[in-house]
Amino acid sequence: MSGLVIFDNDGVLVDSERLANTILAELLTEAGLPYTFEETVRDFMGGSMASMRLKAEAQLGGPLPADLEDRYHQRLFDGFANLQAIAGVEAVLDHLDAEGVRYCLASSGTHRRIRTALTTVGFLDRFEGRIFSAEDVAHGKPAPDLFLHAASSLGVKPGDCVVVEDSPLGVAAANAAGMKVFGYAGMTDPAKLSSADAVFHDMAALAELIDGA
Repeated sequence: MSGLVIFDNDGVLVDSERLANTILAELLTEAGLPYTFEETVRDFMGGSMASMRLKAEAQLGGPLPADLEDRYHQRLFDGFANLQAIAGVEAVLDHLDAEGVRYCLASSGTHRRIRTALTTVGFLDRFEGRIFSAEDVAHGKPAPDLFLHAASSLGVKPGDCVVVEDSPLGVAAANAAGMKVFGYAGMTDPAKLSSADAVFHDMAALAELIDGA
């Protein structure tokens, strides 16, 4: 392909979803809204913290603690010391570099979270200048805004983009943006990614999917 590959970050480039959802479940439970790890994955994975707060407060029937996001990120960044890249994704990036295929990152995370994660796993230089966060747009995933913003910023038409996502919210956003999307079922029930153009379980399959896009 000759367009643009747009990578999600958490769960696609960096193995952070298990840590992030464990922390979120703990904080919501402490706030009086009992949540398990599996339930946070089901209800919030792939979305922004702002959208999480809206959904959780509607369920709680009142406000969450004002400092919940700060405590979440502090625990998350403490855990990032042991963060690893998703197995096999570096080889995919090497392949895209060798083929001259452009790529970028578009994540529901904050810029600080994205850059901290990328720095930890050694990917920051690969994405510098091509990092897009839900902080940059009015509406995060599942709205198409973030992906459209990334494509527009890099001068690529939506129809020439391929998105790599691991969450139903991200797949929905890519569909809404009119982009081809490949769903990575690393930690996600493949059935929940069924609206993707293809679902894969091993990063070793991604390069071939991109080449055929």
